[in-house]
Amino acid sequence: MSGRRTETLPERYFSEIYASDPDPWGFTSSAYEAEKYAATLEALPRARYDRALEVGCSIGVFTRALAPRCGGLTGLDVAQAALDAAQARCAEYPQVGFVRGAVPEVWPEGRFDLIVFGEMLYFLSMEDLARLVAQVEASLAPGGDCVLVHWLGETDYPLSGDAAAEGFIAGAAPFCRVLSGMRTEAYRLDVLRRSDGP
Repeated sequence: MSGRRTETLPERYFSEIYASDPDPWGFTSSAYEAEKYAATLEALPRARYDRALEVGCSIGVFTRALAPRCGGLTGLDVAQAALDAAQARCAEYPQVGFVRGAVPEVWPEGRFDLIVFGEMLYFLSMEDLARLVAQVEASLAPGGDCVLVHWLGETDYPLSGDAAAEGFIAGAAPFCRVLSGMRTEAYRLDVLRRSDGP
């Protein structure tokens, strides 16, 4: 697509979006989002995870749906307005916490047996995507799962949905194998599992 950005989208981009609309992507009202969230939960290989990370949690709609299946869940997002909404939305789940920051520079400490990237990898440049894969390698627990969900429509983001997912899968190949993949007209959903180590 002509006019595609080349650099990772800056924090300001997201702050301005949330300043103009508290739910800029229609997470609470879109039939597409509801169907995608249901498909993502259905695709998770395990019924329960000890410690999960959702990167790009936004206003916490999927976070809230995922929380009952997690002993601990960390939501990460760059926009404070989104995190404030997510915290309120998930208030009944004490095991859910939030971190503000932009990946790959900011990454929560510890090991996770589930990492979810919901429609955010294409905001990154290829260089930052590679750095993010290194973060995942350092923190995904042995046998842990990684879920990628990406819209396939046209954008001006640095990467297309396919380029983001394929770039991540290729970068993670030394330590992750693809367990499953599905594709609709609107999005793709890829599930990977850590396959190296003990």
